[in-house]
Amino acid sequence: MKSFTLIETLVTITIMVLIIGAVYGLVVVLYRTHSFALQQSTAVDEARRGIETMVREIREAILGEDGSYLIEKAGDKEFVFYGDIDKDGDVEKVRYFLGAVGSGSQDQESVTFSDGGSCSVVFSDFLQGELISAQVRVSVEGDFGWSIEYAEVYADGDYLGRICQYGCSDCNGAWQGDLVFNVTDQAGDNYVEFLIDATSSVNDICDWQEPDHAMKVRFELSFEQNIPELAHQFKKGVTNPTAFPIEYPEGQEEVIILSSYVRNTPPIFKYFDSEGNEITEEPIRIIEATLMRVYLIINVNPDQAPNDFELESYVQLRNLKEGY
Repeated sequence: MKSFTLIETLVTITIMVLIIGAVYGLVVVLYRTHSFALQQSTAVDEARRGIETMVREIREAILGEDGSYLIEKAGDKEFVFYGDIDKDGDVEKVRYFLGAVGSGSQDQESVTFSDGGSCSVVFSDFLQGELISAQVRVSVEGDFGWSIEYAEVYADGDYLGRICQYGCSDCNGAWQGDLVFNVTDQAGDNYVEFLIDATSSVNDICDWQEPDHAMKVRFELSFEQNIPELAHQFKKGVTNPTAFPIEYPEGQEEVIILSSYVRNTPPIFKYFDSEGNEITEEPIRIIEATLMRVYLIINVNPDQAPNDFELESYVQLRNLKEGY
C-alpha cells in the first residue's frame, strides 16, 4: 500500500481546513441572517400591537377629569390625549411619542418682604439633550390692587414684560396675573435666571402663607428637547389623576417602550379635518382634527437587509366628530 507523502498530507489538511472554514462561515451568515429576520419580525409585531392599542384608545378620547380638552397636544411625533384606557372609571392622561422628543417642567417660588422688592430664581441642569423650545409661566400674589402696583419680569437680564399692572387685586390669597413668556433663547445653555422686580408701591401688607410680605412669585418652566440616545424609541406614557384637587402630575407619568427600532424621518402623526384636508398648524389640529394617520417605519438595523417595514393606520376621533 502506497502511503501519503508529507506534501500530500499537508495539502489534504489545508483543503479540509478551507472546507471547514467555508462551512462555518456559511453557518454563521445563515444564523445571523435568521437572527436578524427574527428580530425584525418581533419588532414589527410589537409595533403593530402598539398601533392597534393606540388606535383603539385614541378613538375613545374624552375630556380629562379636571375638565381639560380631550386633546392636549397634536404634534408630528407626539400626541397627548385623555381617556379611560383601562376602564376603571378614571380618565387617564395618555401620551404617545418618539423618545427623541422629551418634555419636562420645573417650578420654583420666591417671596420678598420689602416694599418694592424683587425675587429671583435660577433653573439649571434641566436638559438631557438639545433644547427645542421653552416657556415660563409667571404668577404672583401680593399688593397688586392699583395700576401703579405691578412687577417687571426678566430672564437672564432680558426684559419679558409686566405682570399685574391691571386685573389683579390686593393680597388676593391666590396666584394671579398668569403670564406666559417664550424663553427658548435664554434657556438653550441649560441655565436661566429669572428676576421679577416690583414697583415701590407694592408694600409688605399681605399675609397669605407668609406674613407681612409684599410679593410672592411662582415660576413654572416647561420645555421640549431632543434626546439623541432615545431617537428610535416609540413610547407610551400614562398619568393617573389625583383625587383632590384633580390634576395630572408630570412626575408621576408611567412610561413603557412600544418599539426601540422606529426610523421615522416623516411625521408619525398626521391630522385631517372633516373635509379630508391635512392640518399643519398644531393649535388648529387640536380643535379641528377629526381624522389621524399613524405611520411608523420599523427596522432593527438599517444597514442590513431586509428593508424598512412600514406600518400605517387611520383613526377617527369619534368625540370630536360628534362635537363632544
